[in-house]
Amino acid sequence: MAGRLCDARPMRKYVIMGVQGSGKGTQAAMLAVGLDLVNIGVGDILRWNVQNHTKLGAQVRRTMAAGELVGDDLVEGIVRDRLTQHDWNYGFIIDGFPRNERQAEFFLESYDIDGVIYLDLPDSEVRRRVMARRLCAGCGMDYNLINNSPREAGRCDACGGELVTREDDTEEALAVRLREYHGKTDPVLDIFRRKEYVVTIDARPPKEQVQQAVRARLGLPAYHPPQQVAQQAAG
Repeated sequence: MAGRLCDARPMRKYVIMGVQGSGKGTQAAMLAVGLDLVNIGVGDILRWNVQNHTKLGAQVRRTMAAGELVGDDLVEGIVRDRLTQHDWNYGFIIDGFPRNERQAEFFLESYDIDGVIYLDLPDSEVRRRVMARRLCAGCGMDYNLINNSPREAGRCDACGGELVTREDDTEEALAVRLREYHGKTDPVLDIFRRKEYVVTIDARPPKEQVQQAVRARLGLPAYHPPQQVAQQAAG
């Protein structure tokens, strides 16, 4: 009986959008854990390929080092392959797709999505956040010196590896990405807005407040930090 009840849980499918540094990955992960969604991060897939020196990774590395966005066709292929795995029993949240109007139309035709979460962040705040990002050269763990600093300066908490600046986190590369992002993303948002899918969330507050706002706007259960859930279960 319990199994049947679990299987009766609704399937939810969300797209999360926002400029680099807006916290998409963090918010997607927080939402996915609480709702048993599969978190599909296009950027995570690309970084895995870069770190594991695949043929795709070499292509991505050259593109990112030039401060350019990875090609739309390549991203579309990655997303198609990932979604055909059908391991998303209770749904998914996808970050980094769709990237243009054609992909948005394809996505709407192929998947009955429940909402589009748009994390709104001014470009000035984007610059402040992005320039504070660091990446572990050893295990690939992400840090942000503003609100997620390592215990030892310049060293990864997990493996002790050196923290480095991402190749594409320069002022020049960021300016290119922001220009390309707004040029491509605004029309995609317009398509979703016409379908009344979009909820716009201020991405400037702390991550827990942002997550609560996301859930409130989507009519989802309130967010409870993992430690709070554990304490309630123990009690």
